[in-house]
Amino acid sequence: MEMNSEIKSVIEELSMIIELKPDENNSYTYIPTKPFLNVCNAVLQIGSSMSVLRQDIRHNIQQILENLYECDPPKYLNLIEILEKEANEGIARKGASYSKAVLWLTRCLDFTVALLQRLMENEEQNMEDAVEDSYTITLRPWHGMNGFHQLLLKTFIGVLMATYENYEKLQEDMEIMVSLLSPILQDCHSILRQYNLDGLKST
Repeated sequence: MEMNSEIKSVIEELSMIIELKPDENNSYTYIPTKPFLNVCNAVLQIGSSMSVLRQDIRHNIQQILENLYECDPPKYLNLIEILEKEANEGIARKGASYSKAVLWLTRCLDFTVALLQRLMENEEQNMEDAVEDSYTITLRPWHGMNGFHQLLLKTFIGVLMATYENYEKLQEDMEIMVSLLSPILQDCHSILRQYNLDGLKST
């Protein structure tokens, strides 16, 4: 599958979240759990380009979907209900909580957006610089794995190089994906701050 088709899959999943969002005049934050996890799963397909993130993303998706959401879908329709549950139980910041899984999924999406933005700004930008810059502002402050961005670089270059024949279309799809995903990530970070989770580092 070409990368632009994979990005289209993400766009389709993001469009479903947009459709489910309440009216703009409603201040209630609503991030539908299953569609959000579907977006993360769709990013995994682009994630053949980010295989070093693949295992962590899949683990976090399965943790939330199989161990919690599928046990009571009506109760956890909104992602915020998961954070509220664990905050009330005093476990949100402890161990392998579902709240921390949401946090790391959000950060992986942050990295994806940051990298795509840099590639859109300058298609001839040095790939190593683009990956390192994106990694530095999104992931490095939280886990500090030295050389992590180099692993990302090695797997990302091959996928992107294969798409240059249709770069204009790829760029168009990247712009749509980023425009849809960015406001959803803003909502995610808002609720993570609300429950004092946004500053957690890996342990």
